[in-house]
Amino acid sequence: MKQLNLNLHGGYTITVGRDLLRYADKYFNLKRRVFVITDSGVPAEYARTVASLARCSTVYTVSEGEGSKSLETLSEVLRAMLEFGMTRTDCVVAVGGGVVGDLSGFAAASYMRGIDFYNVPTTLLSQVDSSIGGKTAVNLGNVKNVVGAFHQPKGVLIDTDTLKTLSKRHYSAGMCEAIKMSLTSDDELFATFESKDITEDNLEDVIVRALMIKKAVVEEDERETGLRKILNLGHTLGHGIEAAEELGGLYHGECVALGMLPVVSDEVRARLIPVLHKFDLPTSYSGDLDYALKFIEHDKKSEGSDISVILVERVGEYVIKRMPIGEFKELVKERF
Repeated sequence: MKQLNLNLHGGYTITVGRDLLRYADKYFNLKRRVFVITDSGVPAEYARTVASLARCSTVYTVSEGEGSKSLETLSEVLRAMLEFGMTRTDCVVAVGGGVVGDLSGFAAASYMRGIDFYNVPTTLLSQVDSSIGGKTAVNLGNVKNVVGAFHQPKGVLIDTDTLKTLSKRHYSAGMCEAIKMSLTSDDELFATFESKDITEDNLEDVIVRALMIKKAVVEEDERETGLRKILNLGHTLGHGIEAAEELGGLYHGECVALGMLPVVSDEVRARLIPVLHKFDLPTSYSGDLDYALKFIEHDKKSEGSDISVILVERVGEYVIKRMPIGEFKELVKERF
């Protein structure tokens, strides 16, 4: 077991290890009314295990998939929290992947102007990325994460045993976020992806190293005014493809894999493509690229007619470049 402390105002602990779910009450304050949110794709026993440790709890299950990150589902969740008698001293616990974490965090941020929130990520993608940092949101139509708030969790519990129930495709999509972080910030981790198989023996180390990158970035730039933008490598085009695929045709990590290809140098691309193939991630897109590029105008990183783009010329290094949206679209078409 390993623990990382994210040092923001108040701060919180991220605990990583095996067989941790049944000890959640040792890491979270569950001696109160606890509203556990999960989705239908997560093994039900995960949420039940956490709920059983609380003084008073209920489990609320939303439908699996990106469609649950909506204002309609948020409204249903908030209504259920009210009916359960939640007060400002109670808490929400998310048990699931990025959709559950984003939805739960935003519900906690909104209810009575903000209540405590804990995160138990059960997918690799959420464990290495979205479970920490406090970015919570829902989608508005096909536009991702456009309605949300910064609301840091009070604690994060990463039980790597939960990954045993993931499909290979979900596992690979999650690994893409760790690959992304290594490209900007950890050339040794990227070399690990190139030279070694990721197994049960070294997976925890990969998760911790990815979290250490995000932890350092978030501590310096909590609200994404500068450095935190590097975590969006591949996401500008990736989110456009995800929206064009109607939030479900391709997984988030698969879209990010595609989104990284136009913004890395030829040298990096030559190393990146074999790594993506190693994890069965896509390296070509057969959809309507022009349609996907239209969604970039709604990207949260846009500033008027410009957008901040993360470029990687060498593994472990990055440049944040502001460019007109039209110029970025041309870059994508030339290099995709």
